[in-house]
Amino acid sequence: MSAQTDTTNDWLYTISSKKSVLDLNFKEIWRYRDLLFLFVKRDVITQYKQTILGPLWYLIQPLFTSIIFTLIFNNLAAIPTGEGIPSFLFNLAGITSWNYFSACLTGTSDTFKKNQGIFGKVYFPRVIMPLSVVFSNLLKFGIQLLVFVCFYCYFVFFTDTAGQAVPQMAILLLPALIAFMGLFGLGFGMIISSMTTKYRDLTFLVGFGVQLLMYASAVMYPLSYFKEKVPEYAWLVEYNPMTTIIELFRYMTLGIGDFSVSKFMYAGVVSTVFFLIGLIIFNKTEKSFIDTV
Repeated sequence: MSAQTDTTNDWLYTISSKKSVLDLNFKEIWRYRDLLFLFVKRDVITQYKQTILGPLWYLIQPLFTSIIFTLIFNNLAAIPTGEGIPSFLFNLAGITSWNYFSACLTGTSDTFKKNQGIFGKVYFPRVIMPLSVVFSNLLKFGIQLLVFVCFYCYFVFFTDTAGQAVPQMAILLLPALIAFMGLFGLGFGMIISSMTTKYRDLTFLVGFGVQLLMYASAVMYPLSYFKEKVPEYAWLVEYNPMTTIIELFRYMTLGIGDFSVSKFMYAGVVSTVFFLIGLIIFNKTEKSFIDTV
């Protein structure tokens, strides 16, 4: 009897489905940090492995999108971007911040479906998969942010069109704002991923829904302009957390719009709440998803 007890006490780790739905288990994630790094490396390398331009797509997508937005929304539709702010720089700021959120959302929205093979064969903390998407997209965001900085320097030092585009002291809070983007995208993506194990239609709606959400997030227009032109529907855009994040990003980097602690706190609270809700649903789904996926 004592021998059995000694043998039982020799186990280092116990894998059990009986855990709290709010359990992120940082200790276990830290133990599997090498696996997290490998998944991040895989995501970065394999995405453009057999492409001609490779990582240049990180630059091409935001640049071409900014050019199209400038031509259509600013030149043709005559949407103002703020006094002395180049339209291209205004759009590039919005697209840079939007791209990180949308990449986190779409990349984590099919976690269970995309990884059902490996989930059914080997154990590791399942939340590592969506976390790896957030970290790999953070590298892409860093590259796109560097591109934005380069174009900002060009407009400031080599043209006379930069006007009032001056970074504000609030830019010191940019790392926290980036964390809000990642948390919001991760939480939203985990919710959708959990729901797609039963409702496959959501897989087809994600891409379409993200495009619609972009138009409701003040990516290509200032919030003040929308409130002026369509005041009766302004609340739909104003209370969108991504609108607040994008407006704050533009204020920090270009000095347009306004900054308030309440807006910053609103973005942080909503992002955290979405993350916690997503984590609860994700942890609950991982216990039985293999039977429904």
